[in-house]
Amino acid sequence: MLKEMSNDAKQLQNELVEFMDNYIYPNEIEVEKFLEEAENRWVIPPVIEELKDKAKEKGLWNLFIPKEYEYSKGLSNYDYAHLCEVMGRSLIAPEIFNCNAPDTGNMEVLMKYGTDAQKKKWLEPLMEGKIRSVFSMTEPQVASSDATNIQASIARDGDEYVINARKWWSTGALDPRCDIAIVMGKTDPDAERYRQQSMILVPFNTPGVEVKRHLNVFGYDHAPQGHAEIHYNNVRVPKENILLGEGRGFEIAQGRLGPGRIHHCMRAIGAAERALELLIKRANEREAFGSKLVEKDTLRQMIAESRIEIEQARLLTLQAANKIDQEGAKAARKEIAMIKVAAPRVSLNVIDRAIEVFGGAGVSQDTPLAEHYANARTLRIVDGPDQVHLRDIAKLEIREQL
Repeated sequence: MLKEMSNDAKQLQNELVEFMDNYIYPNEIEVEKFLEEAENRWVIPPVIEELKDKAKEKGLWNLFIPKEYEYSKGLSNYDYAHLCEVMGRSLIAPEIFNCNAPDTGNMEVLMKYGTDAQKKKWLEPLMEGKIRSVFSMTEPQVASSDATNIQASIARDGDEYVINARKWWSTGALDPRCDIAIVMGKTDPDAERYRQQSMILVPFNTPGVEVKRHLNVFGYDHAPQGHAEIHYNNVRVPKENILLGEGRGFEIAQGRLGPGRIHHCMRAIGAAERALELLIKRANEREAFGSKLVEKDTLRQMIAESRIEIEQARLLTLQAANKIDQEGAKAARKEIAMIKVAAPRVSLNVIDRAIEVFGGAGVSQDTPLAEHYANARTLRIVDGPDQVHLRDIAKLEIREQL
C-alpha cells in the first residue's frame, strides 16, 4: 500500500501546483520569445530572476535538500519525489525553485562532503541562486558509461593540484552565472580500480579553463544554460579544493547519483502527465472523419496505455525513494536502476502519443512536446545508459536468487 505524504509535503505540493498555474506555464513562451529576440542567447531572461524571487517569497525554494541537513524543509526523498513531479511538467520550472540539475547534485556533494570553507565559498551562493555550477565527468574519448575509463589527470604539485582534462556534456557551462565546476579525474592511476579517481573544485574563471564549444541536444541549444565541451589545460587550484580526499571520487559519485535519479525520474513522470493532459485536450477539440478524436477507439487505447504506464512508473519510483529513506541509496541500488530505465521509457511513450495527436504542431515550437521528448530521450543516457542499468538489475536479481 502506498504510504501517505507528510502534511508539510502535501501543503507544498498544493502551493507548487498553484505557482505553476499562475506563473510558470504563462511565462514559458515569454522566456523563449526573449531568447529568440536577444542578440546573445546566453543571457538570463529577466522574468527568470523575477520568478525566483517570487518562489523564495512563497517558501518554494531549495525544496530538494535532504532532511538531515540544517537548510532542509524536513522533506524525505519520498516527499520530495511528489514535488519533483510537479516541477517536471515545465522545463523552466526547476531553476525557478532552485531545484535544477546539476546544481542540486553539486549542492548535495558540498553539503555532504565539503569543508566549512568550501561550503562558505560555493554552497551558500548556490543555495541563494546567485551562481550556477557544472559537473565535469563525461569525456569524449572514452566510454564514460564505465567511469573507471575516465582519463582526466588531477596531479598534486606542492600546495596545488594541476588538472588536465577534456570533458563534455558539462551542463550549465555556458550560463553567464557559472562560477564553479566539480571535476572528476585520476589522482593515482596505479591505485585499486575504484580508488584512482577524485573530485576537485575548479573555479570557472581559473586560467586554463577553456569552453571549447557548445553542444546541441536534438537541435536545442538549451540557452541560457547549455551544454559544453570544456578543456582543462594545466589548471592549478589550491590543494584545499579537493573533495573529501584523494581516491574518494567513486564514493562521492554514488552519494550524488542515488537521490538525483529519483529527481530525474519524477520530473520525467511529470512531463508525461502534462503530455497526457495535452493529448486529451487536443483530442477533444479536433474532429476527423465524422467524430471527435477523443471518441475514437484508437485514441482511447492510447489514453489508457498512457495512464497504465504512468502509474506503474510513478509507483516504482516512489518505492525506490522510500527505500532510500528507509535503508539508504546502496540498499536501493536495484530499485534505482529499475526506475532509471522505466521512467524515461514511459515519458517517451506518452509524449510520442501526444505528438501523434497534435500532428505537425507536436513537433513544432508551438507546444512543449518536442523539447520534452528530446529531454526524455537524453535522460536514457544521463547518469548511465539503459544497458548499464539493465546489466546491474540482472546481476542483483541473480545474486538474490542463487
